[in-house]
Amino acid sequence: MAEVTIYQKPTCSTCRQAVQLLKESGKPFTAINYYEKPFTKALLKSLLKKAGLTPKDVLRTKEEIYKELGLAKKNLSDDEWLDVMIAHPDLIQRPIVEKGEKVILARPAESVKDL
Repeated sequence: MAEVTIYQKPTCSTCRQAVQLLKESGKPFTAINYYEKPFTKALLKSLLKKAGLTPKDVLRTKEEIYKELGLAKKNLSDDEWLDVMIAHPDLIQRPIVEKGEKVILARPAESVKDL
């Protein structure tokens, strides 16, 4: 049985809820703070592919950095969006939860129960 990995930001309330639900499940999991251990482009690309999502699907458009960089006006390729997200992790929706070949964007946090 594959172990669960949650990529999260500890100060995010949705991430904290998802981690709590995982703890309550009693199943082993690994929590990775992607601010301390940043995503590589290859890892983020792989997670999104497993989830059936594009970079724009997980883009946080309400973040200040999104406005500062003028990203609403930019027409970037998926690879370019990944580069921007790696450079500015606040732009990544969270938490991202992986179990084997299945990945979900755990919004709402209760969706981790599906894994």
